[in-house]
Amino acid sequence: MRVGSFVLAAQFPGQGEGEALHRAIRSAEVAEESGLDTVWLAEHHFVPYGTCPSAVTLAALLLGRTRRIRVGTAVSVLPTTHPVALGEQAALLHVTSGGRFTLGVGRGGPWVDLEVFGAGLEAYEKGFPESLDLLVRWLREPSVAAQGERFSFREVPVVPRPSEALTDAEGPEVVIACTSPASVRLAAGRGLPMLLGMHVGDEEKAEMVALWRKEARAAGRSADEIDGAAHVSAGVCQIADRRQDAAEMLLKAMPGWLKHGLESHVTVDGRARQMRDPLAYTELLCGLHPVGTPRLCVDRLAATSERTGISRFALLVEGSGDLAATEENVRRLGAEVLPHLR
Repeated sequence: MRVGSFVLAAQFPGQGEGEALHRAIRSAEVAEESGLDTVWLAEHHFVPYGTCPSAVTLAALLLGRTRRIRVGTAVSVLPTTHPVALGEQAALLHVTSGGRFTLGVGRGGPWVDLEVFGAGLEAYEKGFPESLDLLVRWLREPSVAAQGERFSFREVPVVPRPSEALTDAEGPEVVIACTSPASVRLAAGRGLPMLLGMHVGDEEKAEMVALWRKEARAAGRSADEIDGAAHVSAGVCQIADRRQDAAEMLLKAMPGWLKHGLESHVTVDGRARQMRDPLAYTELLCGLHPVGTPRLCVDRLAATSERTGISRFALLVEGSGDLAATEENVRRLGAEVLPHLR
């Protein structure tokens, strides 16, 4: 089992953007010191829900500041960028870090981002499969040409080639954020592992893993490839000597952040959207994920892994909104939880 932190660079009420980003960077540095396996970085545009607009850029900074820990994006929003540009960045990080970079990508949402970056609603609604296939080809082949609906260009060489990294891997790992059966099928058909969201519990995640395995077999993926797929479960982690204290810390801080952050999303086409109740959502997260004593956290992570077959975790550790509390949370995760999971 591999356990990592999930970093949104969340801007809590009363905080500046610089404070949120500093906490994100510092929590990643402490994650390496504490023995965590991976730091997963979120990407958002124009909202305080997350103040990092480029997960690959922040990944580059953290890969330069660390020596052992893996760094992944969770996720880079593919419809708002050119897949070749993102592929070049991923290849660069893969080669220069010695293979410590993982590229997580997702479809994002129908947000105003699509207008600002010129992608349009079509890129979100229909263009993700084409972009994903072009991206994966860029990371696996020596040269690439395209004749698609969105992208068409002559054959060009891939520079730098990901295979130049000093690892046995053919290129950076690619993970797909999956929130629906359609996205699960998309990932399975390409043999790519899934990143499953923190808003769903073990039962639904187990169903998504089962669907992925079924669809991967139907697509002709080998048994070894299917059995070796390392899916990732996103969640929340807050450690305290009493479960009540851990939950109260999150219930005090997270609803204000969620309300302010989620309300700031603007749809590109004016469509109506329904936002979760921030307090009820925080309570749900506390019930689903490792929030409580170290022993409870161990048991809950082990149970999720057993029920779902998922072997990797990306845990939101900044739910308190406080730098010192976040650092302590990460250190306790490394010292009091990880040793019991390995």
